[in-house]
Amino acid sequence: MKRDFTSITDFNRDEVIKLFELAKDLKRDRFQPLLKDKTLAMIFEKPSLRTRVTFETGMFQLGGTAIYLSPKDIQLGERESVKDAAANLSRWVDLIMARTFSHNTITELAENATIPVINGLSDLEHPCQVLGDFFTILEHKGSFQNLKLAYIGDGNNVCNSLLLASAMLGVSIAVGCPEGYEPNSEILNEARKSSNVIEIYHDPEQAAKDADIVYTDVWASMGQEEEGEKRKRVFARFQVNKELVKFAKVDHLIMHCLPAHRDEEITSEILDGPNSIVLDEAENRLHIQKAIMVKLMGI
Repeated sequence: MKRDFTSITDFNRDEVIKLFELAKDLKRDRFQPLLKDKTLAMIFEKPSLRTRVTFETGMFQLGGTAIYLSPKDIQLGERESVKDAAANLSRWVDLIMARTFSHNTITELAENATIPVINGLSDLEHPCQVLGDFFTILEHKGSFQNLKLAYIGDGNNVCNSLLLASAMLGVSIAVGCPEGYEPNSEILNEARKSSNVIEIYHDPEQAAKDADIVYTDVWASMGQEEEGEKRKRVFARFQVNKELVKFAKVDHLIMHCLPAHRDEEITSEILDGPNSIVLDEAENRLHIQKAIMVKLMGI
């Protein structure tokens, strides 16, 4: 039976821990032909640096091939229906990764494809990013026990996936966001079914207090550019800077999914500082995505 990875919740805790173990092995020994002669179709409705390079490089290191399909190549839902695109791709390739605007596009691909579908990013979740994030946290902290993650900024797709992963792995999470910019309510309710602490604050200092990890993302995601100036005003006091991180633990880690708008949501001083692990985080997208592809192919 084929499996998809459209949301953090598509894997359980034990499976995620095993994915981290596999990612560690694939990071140590990068060239393992586990997907020899397999092909990945990569559908992009949004431009990308990390997602394209890590998936394409990952397939190469696993012995397979990746095909890049730009927004002009398919025009999902316009030139061809999502259903028909999924059915056709299922006859030619072995895996589909899609980076889309609407999460419904991801779920429709998964429902109509007979091969595994991976969510490379949607407006609701960014699950590959967040599994890479927690793999990176595990590398640096050695365990998830007694950790607090503070997410400062917009309650966006990254925040949604961080909530679900924190709940699964037993990490306390505090979200600091302006009123009206909270994470998705359904995802928040799902995450709160766990026993760990989940707090939503409208004060960034409260959220950052005693945090082991301070995480942020851009204030305006792709597709929200027209709101950019308004969001700069609304989010001004939610910048991750040297004053805010004083509320976190001394040995806190700084994380950002990138790309960063330097000196907006985070200052260059903090992004490039000694506590920053953003490049480790970016690198680990490669290794965790390789593990996800191997897992979905049943190898």
